[in-house]
Amino acid sequence: MARDSDAHEGNTDGDATTDGGADRRLVGGWEGRYYEDFAVGDVYKHPYGRTVTETDNVWFTNLSMNLNPMHFNEAYAAETEFGERLVDGTFVIALAVGMSVIDVSANATANLGYDDIRHHAPVFHGDTLFAESEVVEKRESSSRDHVGIVTTELRAYNQNDELVLSLERTPMVLKRSHAEPSAAQPTGWPEGIGTQPEDLE
Repeated sequence: MARDSDAHEGNTDGDATTDGGADRRLVGGWEGRYYEDFAVGDVYKHPYGRTVTETDNVWFTNLSMNLNPMHFNEAYAAETEFGERLVDGTFVIALAVGMSVIDVSANATANLGYDDIRHHAPVFHGDTLFAESEVVEKRESSSRDHVGIVTTELRAYNQNDELVLSLERTPMVLKRSHAEPSAAQPTGWPEGIGTQPEDLE
């Protein structure tokens, strides 16, 4: 089972194109984890906290047509127990899930479900959120040979180490043996774009 450090090395140095002594080489960037890289009990603390702004809340509330005045009416919210507007809870979910993609589902072919979603504390404008995922289950797919199924518990905290959100999510994740990541053509790049191995010869 490839652990975190092994998986990271496999995605960077493993597919570097170099003659061993050149100053320039193509080095593969982080491609995300494949099914083989996950192990039950592993916890990934996702990089980069994200401060939630008033603009985030207003735009998301308008885009999703959430008509609860707690999110857009300051006078109304000031009279509630919170004394100010709350950040839309579905934005908090979307942000936390997005923060986890780099480690959990960059190579997912589908998300099968979001379960046991719990808001543990309110989020306010100016709060900075951090997210981590713990692998709670993994199994082979019974219908698709090229993917496996991984379930993680996603937890989000604010700058005061308060747990604000938890949920389980279950993506189908591509197996490394069915992927062809390379330094010259990483995920999302068409063939032949940018620096190629022959450019470094």
